[in-house]
Amino acid sequence: MKTQQYSTKTLVFTLILGGLFLFLPIFLNAEGVKTSKKPGQKDRIEAYNKLTKIINTVESYYVDDIDIDEIIDKAISGLLTNLDAHSDYLTEKKFKDLQAQTEGEFGGLGITVGMKDGALTIIAPLDDTPAQKAGLKSGDIILKINNESTLNMSIDDAVNRMRGKPKTSIQLTIYRKNTAKPLDFTITRDIIQVKSVYAKTIQDEPYLYIRVNSFDKNVTQSVSSALAKAGKIKGLILDLRNNPGGLLNQAVGLSNLFIKEGIIVSQKGKVKAENLEYKADGKAAYANLPIVVLINGGTASASEIVSGALQDHKRALIIGENSFGKGSVQVVLPVDSTSAIKLTTAKYYLPSGRTIQAVGITPDILVHPGSVPQSDGGFEIKEADLKNHLQNELAKLDEEKKSTKTNASKTEKQNQKDMITLSDINNDIQVKTAIDLLKSWNIIKNPTTNTKDQKTSKDNK
Repeated sequence: MKTQQYSTKTLVFTLILGGLFLFLPIFLNAEGVKTSKKPGQKDRIEAYNKLTKIINTVESYYVDDIDIDEIIDKAISGLLTNLDAHSDYLTEKKFKDLQAQTEGEFGGLGITVGMKDGALTIIAPLDDTPAQKAGLKSGDIILKINNESTLNMSIDDAVNRMRGKPKTSIQLTIYRKNTAKPLDFTITRDIIQVKSVYAKTIQDEPYLYIRVNSFDKNVTQSVSSALAKAGKIKGLILDLRNNPGGLLNQAVGLSNLFIKEGIIVSQKGKVKAENLEYKADGKAAYANLPIVVLINGGTASASEIVSGALQDHKRALIIGENSFGKGSVQVVLPVDSTSAIKLTTAKYYLPSGRTIQAVGITPDILVHPGSVPQSDGGFEIKEADLKNHLQNELAKLDEEKKSTKTNASKTEKQNQKDMITLSDINNDIQVKTAIDLLKSWNIIKNPTTNTKDQKTSKDNK
């Protein structure tokens, strides 16, 4: 009787597999699936018989009792997770967790993770989140979550373990390159609310700095508004460092501001109907604006599409470090009302035809992070430093103006919040390099204008 019951369930499972991987391709062929030579019906039957035999053996001889439903779930999960790092079987619990992630608020750490060389790797900590405040960095490998090893743990399982109620704590054990031993971080979860775009002027320079933290639904409009508000500028620094990606249409929309014609990105998979090309809309309000893009190992997915498109169209210089290399497309396909599969169905390709997946974007100029080297040739003081020093000394003597000084200090802090200061530049050599490149760009682009400027300066002296 037990054998008869098992055979029935195995038949159901075989039909489910056939529905997904046999009947589905037949259905999709009508819409243009590119297929290789298909195995014959005899080969399929032999393959299914092998699967049935293994399931039967596991149920009969495995040391612990395990029911057929659990065996089937594990078989499906094993099949999908062995395809690539992003495909997965979403059980009822995982499916609900995914729905909660897209429909409601939840507590988290503020990091995006991915699989790199088989290791659970932090793509990027988001700005002003528990993860960033705790000191997690792009490229960190998560070895343990609450003392549980992440080896053979799927991305979805890891994310579900790290997500939880706000104000609850979690411990991560991290491997970081060039550290003597693993690092332990105890982090308190919080509601993650990140501003996707912010813009700053640059002290003493005619350039605008725009940082895009992630590609939510407002990115294109926010960047467009920031550029319009800035007025006439001579260049843009677009900071995509530690940007884990987001919505594809926003990556295309942002690229459209700077690229006038041609392909921005294409996606190609097995189903011809899903092979899409996203082309420039021809408007490109800032088609001639000099641009430098900052990228690093935390630049992934949508942000790689933008930086790669600008690079291929010769619209920007890319500086920093190699990006992450996440260029595949996943879709969620329901199996029934309580479960689904997340399946990689396509890859993204840049205008030149190159793929992002597992390769990433190579910067035009490699610049590692760090501070700008300073001269150590002796005591130096600049006019601005001297002025600030004298103002501080006068303020010490004038107690009656303390409140005025406090208000001025508040104004200065507010201005600094909206500006990349000289101090910020000196602490970020990648930004400093970007500014120098924009200066060079303008000199090469307008040599006559720059010569006149230099002559006027000499005449004034």
